Amino acid sequence: MLKHRYAWPGYAALASRRGFILELRRLALTGLPRMWRSEGDFYAYRVRPSGSDVIREGVSRRYTAITTIGLASEGDADRAIALGPLTLRDLAERLVRDVAGVANLGDVGLTVWASAASGHGDLEAATRRLRVLRADVESYPTVEVAWALAALCVAATPGDSEARGRLASRLIDSLGPSGVFPHVLGGRGGLRSHVSCFADMVYPIQALALYHGLVGDRRALQAAERAAGVICQHQGAAGQWWWHYDRRTGRVLEKYPVYAVHQDAMAPMALLALAEAAGRDMGEPIARGLAWLESSPELGGGSLVDRTAGLIWRKVARREPGKLSRTLQAAASRLHPRLRAPFVGALFPPGVIDYEDRPYHLGWLLHAFSDPGAAA
Repeated sequence: MLKHRYAWPGYAALASRRGFILELRRLALTGLPRMWRSEGDFYAYRVRPSGSDVIREGVSRRYTAITTIGLASEGDADRAIALGPLTLRDLAERLVRDVAGVANLGDVGLTVWASAASGHGDLEAATRRLRVLRADVESYPTVEVAWALAALCVAATPGDSEARGRLASRLIDSLGPSGVFPHVLGGRGGLRSHVSCFADMVYPIQALALYHGLVGDRRALQAAERAAGVICQHQGAAGQWWWHYDRRTGRVLEKYPVYAVHQDAMAPMALLALAEAAGRDMGEPIARGLAWLESSPELGGGSLVDRTAGLIWRKVARREPGKLSRTLQAAASRLHPRLRAPFVGALFPPGVIDYEDRPYHLGWLLHAFSDPGAAA
């Protein structure tokens, strides 16, 4: 089983954020019990503030799988804080018991990953369902194909070596000259076909780094490094991980929203996987992302980390109706790769907090920063 390992002294910049990381981990461990929906047998889709507590909304198989992945690397004491009366086996078995009927590739891939990482559940049933969905040839979101590859790498089942290779090749071949992965693999062109988001970058980086670590594929490592180079090159001055990229040029299309999960979970887990695979120190961009989360200039030095509520709020967005800025920038850049809607920043300044938190954020945070005391 593969998982990220790093030593704090090996990442001087990251070691400087150690106290903040430990605080984030504690918030994740204590926040997860508030997101469990016993009536739905899964974690909630999200929680919103309601007085001194939260309201749980919806249920999510996907988020439950990600939470299981995050908790799989925790010690017994920390896992008990997060799970309460539940066990990791409970979560894994809930995920696999009806996986044969799940049609969503992402949900199935994450179920395989959760089962493999936790050592519980029917891994064979989950991987059998994953094979049926043919992630190597059918049209799927890039994120979901990356999850499928990462899952098979974590499972490391000998019988799936060819499937892993096909998924890795599909991701590698999709990476354009700009170093940006597409939003959909095998999809048709459209008005937004040139737009990729931050998730389209980090999950393939992580998956290809894991694949390289498993089989030593240099093409996979090179693709992961190219994509990581793009997001690190364009990281904001205060450490922001920007949201939308132009696949044709590699340039940022629209910066906002800036999501907390990108800053403290998704970017760290992808770059730490790459650091392990390539033997590189990726601590500085990770530390810069954490610095933004701790003190955001868009919030006048405030933070999405709400210590009073014991939660990490979802994002900082523009003051705008709907998703107008993203729509305008996508439309303008469609006409010409260098064309932008210049008035967006002035008319719609960032600074709006989205007051919700989701369990997948806390799960990925724990996955990214597992075992931080290993080299204390």
